[in-house]
Amino acid sequence: MSPFITESDLSLTEEQFIQVSNAIYNHCGINLHDGKKTLVRARLAKRLRQSDFSNVSEYIDFALSAEGNKEFHSLVDSISTNLTSFFREKVHFDYLKNNFLPQLLSSGKNSIRVWSAGCSSGEEPYTLAITLLETCGDYSGCDIKILATDVSREILDRARHGTYEKKKVAPLNPQQRQQYLVPNVIEGHKVYQVKNNLRNLIRFNYLNLMEQWPFRGPFDVIFCRNVMIYFDKPTQEKLINRFYDCLAPGGLLCIGHSESLTGINHKYRYVLPATYLKP
Repeated sequence: MSPFITESDLSLTEEQFIQVSNAIYNHCGINLHDGKKTLVRARLAKRLRQSDFSNVSEYIDFALSAEGNKEFHSLVDSISTNLTSFFREKVHFDYLKNNFLPQLLSSGKNSIRVWSAGCSSGEEPYTLAITLLETCGDYSGCDIKILATDVSREILDRARHGTYEKKKVAPLNPQQRQQYLVPNVIEGHKVYQVKNNLRNLIRFNYLNLMEQWPFRGPFDVIFCRNVMIYFDKPTQEKLINRFYDCLAPGGLLCIGHSESLTGINHKYRYVLPATYLKP
């Protein structure tokens, strides 16, 4: 960054905020209402400091141009929050292990298809893989496939790599760490790397939920948790019903506990908070 950039160079006008907000909304459905102006300004300032542009206006003009497509995606990555953890909102995994999966498997089904939509840095799909392996262990020949998608290519690279600091894997018990992770030391820090017995179950792909999906399912389970908080109600309703069409009959949808289907027209059957079944 140039040492001559001042606070005025980092200022964001209302018109510029609307311009950026509209571009991001049209791209991936993230709804940046007025309360997010401070967040957008901070993320723009961070991107500006990492570039050769002298002010926010120049940066926005470039990022929203055809030439700046790569930078625009980096801006979207910086604005979307990638907060996740192993066994986050554990009640969903408990329901999978104790209720949904045993019923599914006892019906004679020997293939399970799961979609982690908005998978972030990978903790969610890896937790799903652990849950499935632990639950399906008594059913020989069970075929498990997990699709994990995100709109951020950068975060997908981290997910594929599957390397986590010691504190990140704390929710896993010692037996799980031994069975599914390999300890390593990188730059003096102890880390854990995901073993192939989890990796081989998961396919990580880029996907913008607002665009056409290159698959139809059907999935037995869809996790889309703490993603819809960025969307307005019309976008949420459209997305929820697209998920419905991709679920197999009796399929499970889990959303974030900070999210709700209240006020959304849908056909799901409520099971538990943030937990729904397709009849």
